[in-house]
Amino acid sequence: MTTTRTTAKVVYARETPEGVGATVRRSIGTPALRNLSPFLMLDHATIGPGAGFPDHPHRGQSTVSYVLGGMWQHEDFTGTTGQLAKGDVQWMTAGRGIVHSEMPLFDPDPSKREDTEALQLWVDLPADKKFIEPSYQEKKAADIDTAHPADGVTVTVISGESHGVTGFVRPVGGCWFLDYKLSKDGASAFQPIPKGWTAFVYVITGKLQIGEDATPVDKYHTAVLSAEDDQDGVLLTRPDGTEGETRFVLIAGEPLDQPVVQYGPFVLNNQRQVMEALSDYGKGENGFERAPGWKSKIGSKMQV
Repeated sequence: MTTTRTTAKVVYARETPEGVGATVRRSIGTPALRNLSPFLMLDHATIGPGAGFPDHPHRGQSTVSYVLGGMWQHEDFTGTTGQLAKGDVQWMTAGRGIVHSEMPLFDPDPSKREDTEALQLWVDLPADKKFIEPSYQEKKAADIDTAHPADGVTVTVISGESHGVTGFVRPVGGCWFLDYKLSKDGASAFQPIPKGWTAFVYVITGKLQIGEDATPVDKYHTAVLSAEDDQDGVLLTRPDGTEGETRFVLIAGEPLDQPVVQYGPFVLNNQRQVMEALSDYGKGENGFERAPGWKSKIGSKMQV
């Protein structure tokens, strides 16, 4: 016997400027939706020529970047580089410290240029993992497994489990990241979620009915799911009459019983650790030894 989660809170992802010339729709990480442990921030970014996220540091969290359209590139001070196209994903664990650049990549032919569209999720690290060595994983769309639990339902399993398919990422701290596409009216699937985990959906296109709720969730909205003891998953349905494909990500993770003190890209457990992060970055110490003088190639070009 399965019992579905329901919608506990819905937040609209409003457009806001971020980086250099970029625009993001942010829901998690705004005053309307904070303290959703282990999740810190969710951005839905659209990045055109002359915009991006040049060299900047991180400490204490993981970032997940999932490309929805166009192309994306990464470079960090460990020497790691990566280029991602539509459907590709990168999972970076900042740990004790990393400096990187994230920039769009465009076809040299102006007539073929396409804005980059991507989701980026920040996931908090457990206190005992805050100072591990940084790491980076990426996967191409063709190598990411999918599940087909019902007619008109496709699930791209980046991390976690869905209908017999296990994702390639084994993230520190634990987090599921599933990309659902419902291509037909009435298409429906029940997604199991570990009991006690924080879970939410972000609707990218179309409309989504959650559980037995009569009011569907519209695109650009994040819906936080209930977490009652008897709820072992969530029923997800495309309402009849929805125009176009319903596409959303379902993300779930085990909440962390720890304080969160954040100062920009540094996410620690107390104010002293934040001050130490600022000092370490400025002095090039304790994980930031490679930061002084380092400049990425992709960030300095601000590719157009």
